[in-house]
Amino acid sequence: MDRPYILHMLTPGPWMSPFDVNMAADAGYQVIVPYCGVDVAATPNLTQDAIFSRGPKGVSRTGLFIGGRDVTQAVDMLDAARKAMVPPFVVSVMADPSGAFTTAAAMLACVRGQLRKAHGTDLDGRRVLVLGGTGPVGRIVAVLAARAGAQVRIASHKGQQVANETARAVSERFGAAVAGASSADAAALREALADTDVVLATAAAGVQVLSAEDLAAAGQKLLVAADVNAVPPEGIAGVGVMDDGKPVAGTQAVGIGALAVGNVKYQVQHQLLQRMRNAEKPLALSFDDAFALACELRAG
Repeated sequence: MDRPYILHMLTPGPWMSPFDVNMAADAGYQVIVPYCGVDVAATPNLTQDAIFSRGPKGVSRTGLFIGGRDVTQAVDMLDAARKAMVPPFVVSVMADPSGAFTTAAAMLACVRGQLRKAHGTDLDGRRVLVLGGTGPVGRIVAVLAARAGAQVRIASHKGQQVANETARAVSERFGAAVAGASSADAAALREALADTDVVLATAAAGVQVLSAEDLAAAGQKLLVAADVNAVPPEGIAGVGVMDDGKPVAGTQAVGIGALAVGNVKYQVQHQLLQRMRNAEKPLALSFDDAFALACELRAG
């Protein structure tokens, strides 16, 4: 009898995301086991328990998935899992805390696609402002944009100091040049928008971070406005959840809505999980892999 495909799902939180469990099942894993309250220190022991019990052939049908909410912790857990493996007992591992890696990847791939399609340009050299940038998606999309050559600022509604602290932490941990910007009030937000080419709204669901008046203040420099908030009101006024290249009133920008991003995010997570399941050699998948795949999907 063939050995079943097993996915061990690790999270520092009190529960594993039902979304991720569903995705794992749809990707073809037959046994899906969540482990909650797992931190970096506990990851090596769990990893070795998962790999040594199945033999060299069994490890090819074994995978690890790392969730949670803290993107830095997730990357550290992924690194700890990889270091704990002993060839030939090596399994595939993927990190996607709160869906932040696949969501950020999908968002930026959609933005890059619309920059090329609507404006004949790319991310390199563009000024990107990430609103709600202190959260998981905001941090990772900032890193990906900076690695793509953009000049990136993470904005915080709590002010310049919090934004600067987050930008410094992101830059140091991920080796990306990211700066901070305040969005604490309308004046600060509009000042940051004045020289922005791309604005990304990654704040909490149901929070509007950019009003119609704010967009008007952005002027004609703005090229793309993208939002990942699917809960009313929209994160960016006038950008509907289904928009994918629709002109934004009063600007030369095009809008990208949450469901347009979400469609790509779903495909990316599904295909990465399938890649793990079907891989002949073990894979270690993080946000760079998610972005590369998202760009392939958008190009296709």
